[in-house]
Amino acid sequence: MAGGKWRRLRSDPLGDFKIFTIRRDRIVSPRTAEEHDFYVLDGSDWVNVIPVTPEGNLLLVRQYRHGTEEVTIEIPGGAVDLRDEGPLHAARRELLEETGHAADSWTELGFVHPNPAIQSNRCWTFLAEGCRRVAAPKFDPGEDIEVVLAPAASVDDLVRRGEIDHALVLAALQLWRAAAP
Repeated sequence: MAGGKWRRLRSDPLGDFKIFTIRRDRIVSPRTAEEHDFYVLDGSDWVNVIPVTPEGNLLLVRQYRHGTEEVTIEIPGGAVDLRDEGPLHAARRELLEETGHAADSWTELGFVHPNPAIQSNRCWTFLAEGCRRVAAPKFDPGEDIEVVLAPAASVDDLVRRGEIDHALVLAALQLWRAAAP
């Protein structure tokens, strides 16, 4: 039966790479009873923040991404750290660190599984409304971020033109659109 739960026989850690660990799971198929090896990346949950100013602008971030070796336009976000009390705490921290802004109102929009075939984590999306600058940004040593203001109505054009192409940002924007009245 498709969709049945597969039984894990064992799980062997293979490596720890700071931002994720990798393991090999020996799994039994419920359909065939055959054993298979699957490789899983375990990492922290992530957060994405859709920050809206009182004027109806979005706070976007432009930054270099080492994986693609390109500058991207995204929304603020990052990992849920051990010091965070949960995804909302991480979202508030990331917004402040990357943009220097705080929000009057926070709404959890949901989460997505970034790649359920090989990853065990989730990426949470939060809407932050009434964003105002309260401090200077505090970038991590490996970050170089420029904050970009964009009218909320321009986001679809940025996506159509390929200026916003980060899959998790696109998922967050879809959650935002789906939540709109």
